[in-house]
Amino acid sequence: MISIERFAKTPKAWEALALPGRIGRQAHSLLLMANGRRSEKELSILLGDDVSELARGLMQQGYLQPVPLAVFGDTDTV
Repeated sequence: MISIERFAKTPKAWEALALPGRIGRQAHSLLLMANGRRSEKELSILLGDDVSELARGLMQQGYLQPVPLAVFGDTDTV
């Protein structure tokens, strides 16, 4: 089993979405798209740019939280 990190909004992010100028356009767009089901790679594709650094910064600032999604593959161990 491997873990794919997904991102979800925190309460702080929901507050920031009401004031887009507070966090900047790119961060605002990322927060809009982060729904707990999209991976970093999916978010990067949707936004047309690598969001890795931005997502890490938003996590450090308390806007995003990681949501692990378990994926079962051929190497499962019990």
